Amino acid sequence: MKPAHPSTLESHARVRAELDFSDRLDYDDAKRGFIATLPDAHIAADSGGAPSWSMKPYGFLKGEAPDTVNPSLWRMAQLNAIHGLFEVTERVYQVRGFSLANVTFIEGDTGVIVVDPLQFTEHARAAIALYRAHRGDRPVTAVIYTHSHRDHYGGVRGVIGPDDVRRGVKVIAPWGFTEESFSESILAGVPMRRRALFQFGWSLEAGAMAHVDSGLGKAVGRGGDGFIAPTQLIREPVETHVVDGVEIVFHLTPGTEAPADMNMHYPGLRVLNLAENACHTMHNLCPLRGAKTRDSLAWAHYLNQAIDRFVPHVDALLMQHHWPVWGSGRIAEYVAGQRDMYRYLHDQTLRLMSHGRTPREIGEELMLPSKLSKQWFARGYYGAVAHNVNAVYAHYLGPYEGNPAHLHALPPEQGAKKYVEYMGGADAVVARAHKDFDAGQFRWVVEAMNHVVFADPANKAARELSADAMEQLGYQAESATWRNSYLLGARELRSSSQSSAPKGVSISPDVVSILPFGSFLEYLGIRLNGPRAQHMDAKFDWQLTDASGTDTHRITLSNGALNHLPGSHGTGARARVRMSREQLGKLSSGREALLAAIEAGQLDVEGDAALFREFVECLDEFDPMFNILEP
Repeated sequence: MKPAHPSTLESHARVRAELDFSDRLDYDDAKRGFIATLPDAHIAADSGGAPSWSMKPYGFLKGEAPDTVNPSLWRMAQLNAIHGLFEVTERVYQVRGFSLANVTFIEGDTGVIVVDPLQFTEHARAAIALYRAHRGDRPVTAVIYTHSHRDHYGGVRGVIGPDDVRRGVKVIAPWGFTEESFSESILAGVPMRRRALFQFGWSLEAGAMAHVDSGLGKAVGRGGDGFIAPTQLIREPVETHVVDGVEIVFHLTPGTEAPADMNMHYPGLRVLNLAENACHTMHNLCPLRGAKTRDSLAWAHYLNQAIDRFVPHVDALLMQHHWPVWGSGRIAEYVAGQRDMYRYLHDQTLRLMSHGRTPREIGEELMLPSKLSKQWFARGYYGAVAHNVNAVYAHYLGPYEGNPAHLHALPPEQGAKKYVEYMGGADAVVARAHKDFDAGQFRWVVEAMNHVVFADPANKAARELSADAMEQLGYQAESATWRNSYLLGARELRSSSQSSAPKGVSISPDVVSILPFGSFLEYLGIRLNGPRAQHMDAKFDWQLTDASGTDTHRITLSNGALNHLPGSHGTGARARVRMSREQLGKLSSGREALLAAIEAGQLDVEGDAALFREFVECLDEFDPMFNILEP
């Protein structure tokens, strides 16, 4: 790793001049109500080895920002390093800094309601143990998932198990929760996990020249994760329920930070929980890891509804990331600012789209109003204006910007070779780029060197110069996700081997085992290699058995496509497959697991077993560490 370039130092100086670093109110709020914590928030992993979570590596986050970190991001990194059990208000507590997200504990009449049990089992177990150590050994009477992202539900088995649900513990979630959890973590799971390595910088060590933060929280961690299906879904736009004596008004907000999402108002406690729809940062309208684009107009509308319906009646506002806000006046100003931020991004992007601007042009031109952009909660620690513009544009018009020159461009490797040829060859391009690097033109250097690397991945000079430029862009970035992406990109360009994927980010067997059987078949469908299977014309019946009975789907394979419907083909089925629901989660890894199950007799195949085996052999296995920075 290299030191900060003079242009990077100039960039940091502009940030220091633009923002009021004497404002320490967020530091006071982040520490308010502190009760206790674990030393360094250190949590051992059940699997042994490296800890599941620890703040000890981030002990360097003291004093003024070093040259290699944007001063504004350094401030957020310090705030996200504050950890422990905090009292928000009477009967409402949070554990923060034990995972990427927060867990909220609401004390009911007979026990405690757990809101968002973090990402990993170990994190949730440590958090509730800390809570009970200081608030008594209250039983869990309900778990509430605010939305369908794993950092808000994956640790559920650290606070309850299936036996607790059978004894009556409620698990409450917004309508569509299970389906959207499946869609995001499984159907698009392989490319999303590879890209998430860059967004969160998993393999970057903690340090002033590497990982300092993730924007929404410190880091992701590792550990065991699971899934317990909701027992109660919130279906109406606004529903009121009494849970363990606590009145909760649920406010559905689909299409905001997650496709299945909701806010909560606790009227008797005068507390509003905006989940992840308001945080102390500009959020992503499409994260760098990838996701369905988020509807910024709907996001602003739902925050506006919250201002009208709930904000006048609360004294404390909490979120499932970052720290709370107290006081009716401050809460009203804060939520209005968040609302205005997403509305401005939406409306101004659409305005400039209507003038014919492309996403890159809009992203370069669009800035938030100066008053709003100077608010700490509107800074781009997790999202960024330019990336959010792309998301708004794609949400309405898709990725094509209308220029026929880009309608059917050459793929990256072929195009790069022609670019480099036109530019006089790799040596000439690298020589010119060195001059631009010295002048601080890092964005252009990265773009130019990307062509050289794709034309000739073995060109060490191009790889090193591209890495140097990415590193400086990372040092300058206010967005933690941009910093992590740039620095990991530099790491992979310089290394002979790619970053390794961390344990604990694969598909959870718990999720697969409770999916509707049709959803599992959708998962197999995306693994079907169409060209290899296009000659097959087959019909199968596949029966899944569990304690509640059987679920049979009829599968039709034709033209390289897998289609399915509930029911049986009857005498038209070429083969009938039977398996237990227990086995479903074990088969989530695809072809090899299915073939092994056939060999072991775990799948009962009646009829043309050879034809079914041929179908299974047409399923692809995915390499979760595919190339990104080179062909």
